[in-house]
Amino acid sequence: MRLGVAALLASGLLLATGSQAQDKKHGPGVTDTEIVIGQSAPFSGPASAFGIYGRVYVSYFQMLNDQGGINGRKVRFHSLDNGFSPPKALEQSRKLVEEIGVLAEVGTVGTPTNSAIQRYLNGKQVPHLLISAGGSKFNDPKANPWTVPFYPSFEMEAAGYAKHVLKAQPDAKIAVLYQNDDYGKDFVKGLKKGLGDKAKMIVAEASYELTDPTVDSQVISLAASGATVFMNFTTPKFAAQAIRKALDLNWKPLQFVASPSNSLPAVLVPVGLDKSVGLLSAQFFKQPGDPAWDKDQGMVDYFAFMKKYMPNEPPTDSIGVSGYVNVQMAAWVLQRSGQELTRENLIKQATSLKEVSLPMLLPGITLSNSSQDYAAYQNFRLARFDGKTWVPIGDIINAKD
Repeated sequence: MRLGVAALLASGLLLATGSQAQDKKHGPGVTDTEIVIGQSAPFSGPASAFGIYGRVYVSYFQMLNDQGGINGRKVRFHSLDNGFSPPKALEQSRKLVEEIGVLAEVGTVGTPTNSAIQRYLNGKQVPHLLISAGGSKFNDPKANPWTVPFYPSFEMEAAGYAKHVLKAQPDAKIAVLYQNDDYGKDFVKGLKKGLGDKAKMIVAEASYELTDPTVDSQVISLAASGATVFMNFTTPKFAAQAIRKALDLNWKPLQFVASPSNSLPAVLVPVGLDKSVGLLSAQFFKQPGDPAWDKDQGMVDYFAFMKKYMPNEPPTDSIGVSGYVNVQMAAWVLQRSGQELTRENLIKQATSLKEVSLPMLLPGITLSNSSQDYAAYQNFRLARFDGKTWVPIGDIINAKD
C-alpha cells in the first residue's frame, strides 16, 4: 500500500469527504474543527541535532492545515523543548496532557526522554504514539499498551551489522563504543545476538555518559585493541567526535555508525565529507541529494515541502528525513481514524499496519505490525558514504531471519 501525500490529497483521503458521514466520536483535544496533539523534542542540550525532527513536525502540519487539514479538521500541534533531559521531558508531557489537553503525544524524540514519560502516559491512558526511539522496551503491548514505537529497532539494526561483518570479515576484531543507557545497550545487545557464538569477535567495549564532554579517551582505548571493525553506537555529537578521533589516531577500521547519527549536516560535514568516505550505516529512507532519486515523486514532494516550509533547514539532513517520514505516518493514522478520533482508535490504527509504504521509504521496505507486536520496521538497506551521499549496497537485510 504505497501512499504519497499528493495521492492522498487527490483522492480526498486527507480532506473531508461525504463517505465519512459517520457518527462522530471525540476524545480529549478534539472538536468539530480541531485536533490538538503534541510532543517534546531536544531543541537544546546535548542532542540538539535532533531538534530538526520537531521542526519538521510543526511545519508539516502547517502544510496540511494550509491544504484544508485532516478530514476537515485543522491540527493544532505543540512541540516543546525537553533539552534531551528526562525530568524536563516528563514536565513537558504533564503540560501537554494536563494543561494543553492533547489527544495524544506523538513523535517524541529520544530513548532517555521517552523512557521518562512512558509510565506516566500509560498510566493516564494517553497515546504515546509513533515515538522516535528504537529501544526494545518500547515494544511491549502487554505492559505498556499505549506506547507505540516507530523508529526502527536498535537491536534489529545492530544484528544486521553483525550479519554483514560475519560475511565480509569473518576474522574481524570488533571494538564497540556505546552510550551508557538503553539506547546504547540495545545496540550492543543486538550486535551480540547477531554474532551468536561468534560474539568473542568483540575484543573491546567502551561506554560514555551524555554528560561527558568528549569520547576521546574511549576511542584511544578502543584503537589500542587492534580492532579491525568499529561499531560507533552513539548520538550525533559523540559520533562526530569518535569519527574525528579515530582519524587523528590513524585508526582505519571498517566503521559502522548508528542510523540516528548518520546525518550529513550534524555529523559528517563537521568531520569532513572527504574524511567520512567508507563509513557504513543502516538506511531506511531515500537520501536527498542522491541522483538516483532526482525524479522520484516522493523526493520531489519532499524538496518542495522543505523549500516552502523550512527554507532555512538543510534538506539533506537524514534526521529531518526521519522526522518527515514519522509525521507522514502520524497524518496517516489521524486520517485513518476518520471521525472516531478517540485515544483507543488511534492506538488501533497505529498497530494494524499492513505493508504500508510511505513516499520516502526505500523500495522494498514496508511497514507492518499488529496488536501483539508493535514494531513496524522489519528490514533495512546497508549504505556506504561515498563522499557525497549514502549509497545503498547489497540486498535488503532482514535481521530477524
